Amino acid sequence: MAVIQKGAISFGLVYIPVSLYTATQDSDISFNQLHKADKSRIRYKKVCAHCGKEVEAKDIVRGFQYAKDEYVIITDEEIESIKTEKDRTITIMSFTALEEISPVYYDKAYHAVPQKGGGKALELLRRAMLKAQRAALGKAVLGNSEKLLLLIPREDGMLIQTLLFQDDIKEIPVDYERPNVTEAELEMAGKLIEGMEEPFAPEKYKDEFQEKLKAMIAEKIAGKAVTKPKEEKPGVIIDLMEALKASVKSAGDRKASATKARSRSVKTRKQA
Repeated sequence: MAVIQKGAISFGLVYIPVSLYTATQDSDISFNQLHKADKSRIRYKKVCAHCGKEVEAKDIVRGFQYAKDEYVIITDEEIESIKTEKDRTITIMSFTALEEISPVYYDKAYHAVPQKGGGKALELLRRAMLKAQRAALGKAVLGNSEKLLLLIPREDGMLIQTLLFQDDIKEIPVDYERPNVTEAELEMAGKLIEGMEEPFAPEKYKDEFQEKLKAMIAEKIAGKAVTKPKEEKPGVIIDLMEALKASVKSAGDRKASATKARSRSVKTRKQA
């Protein structure tokens, strides 16, 4: 896995050299665009607006428009040349409870891995943050812009989450009515939440639609007609309280079944 950026974490007077690696990946199936008539790939050409000629990647430069049809050329080397060690360093500005940060600010996630000589300091910071149950807010330049960063200690390492700035967040576009709810409805909804509560286990969840998509593609490759799944229509809510009661019962039944299944699994392992 390629290093996204090498830099450091500055914690008071403590300097921790780290490398950043991307923490996520896109696992969705990708498609190519084809010409409907002969199924040939569609290619996009980059053409000069002045002479109309196709331009190769090696002949394309980055330009900033400062007036109509007037540009100044900016190279990667020039951008790197104005970065200082401070710009590349993640400077911790404050510590905060993780729940204080709304998920709407979350952007991209990276793993912070210590470089040579930085292991003990990073481990000290991680364990101290875990003990205090705090995340850290910092800033650093990544690529061509300064980023607000959230350092999140985890049992298996340090996660760095880039955050959007306040100016990047849009307000809810449409104001909508918030009807009153009764105490009885609120209590029943609470019971439903309690009945469906369980620890987060990410390995339990899969992209089921991607599996259906793969199966459909396999059918097409084999020359078979695409099998349309049986439609499962959601129930229509006529009475909110009755729907809540039915949901609470259903959640309780599922929880009881899951408990029995775990008990059978444990008993089988012990017998083995």
